[in-house]
Amino acid sequence: MSRRLPPLNALRAFEAAARHLSFTRAAEELNVTQAAISHQVKALEDQLGMALFRRLSRALMLTDEGQTLFPPVRDALDILAEAASRLSARDSGGPLTVSTLPSFAAKWLVPRMSRFQDRHPEIELRIAAAERLIDFARDDVDVAVRFGPGGWPGLRAERIVDEAVTPVCCPALAERLRAPADLAGATLLHEEKLPRDPMPDWAAWLAAAGVTGIDASRGPRFSHTHMMLQTAMDGHGVALAGHVLVADDIAAGRLVAPFDLRLTSPFNYYLVCPSATAERPKIRAFWEWVREETAADR
Repeated sequence: MSRRLPPLNALRAFEAAARHLSFTRAAEELNVTQAAISHQVKALEDQLGMALFRRLSRALMLTDEGQTLFPPVRDALDILAEAASRLSARDSGGPLTVSTLPSFAAKWLVPRMSRFQDRHPEIELRIAAAERLIDFARDDVDVAVRFGPGGWPGLRAERIVDEAVTPVCCPALAERLRAPADLAGATLLHEEKLPRDPMPDWAAWLAAAGVTGIDASRGPRFSHTHMMLQTAMDGHGVALAGHVLVADDIAAGRLVAPFDLRLTSPFNYYLVCPSATAERPKIRAFWEWVREETAADR
């Protein structure tokens, strides 16, 4: 259904004049001339076919029709102003929804998010952990941390950290692992992979280490990396994991990387958002903070 609405400028001029009962004060509020207010009101009256004001010698009064029109116009302009204010707040502050993989959220982002909140208390950070690839056009997400090859059309993407995989285990178990061949007596922990996943697995790492005679497929499998790492920390096996996700645990002594060999990953971590929204203040603030954090990690 098409709507035949008066021009917004005419409605704003009428509402301000009706509220102040003065063309002069309405002009001052809207930063235009008194003649402009008078012209806009006259155009509105002509369109509606009725007088909205009684123009007295030293006063301005609403007609009955003007009194009928004033409340809904005032309320409609208030609704528009509130909606615009909410949009402005969304751009400059307010909730910031970040989508990322559950393991990256648990092992990297969540342990650091208090530092972001301390710097930007005006921004409410919301973490949306999901395995699926989010759609910015459909999902309520401002920015995402993606693990992949990069090169997503229509998105601004910046590689924030390179990944490489290496075996990790608890300190007690690491004492018994003098050489890669000693893994023959250890439980190998695996993260479940999708078909054609290019990430190096145990078979690739053992081959690179020159180890033969070990069944690289044996051992329990986990749907999420942080579950596998917790099992390793509990002393129940050796996990093959990305360095980004184990760096904090290694620094804290909860995990040990017993061997120097790391295999470079074809996938890396990227910060991603739509090109059209990349310069929103809250997104830019998060982007700059992630840059600083990853630089400090390196």
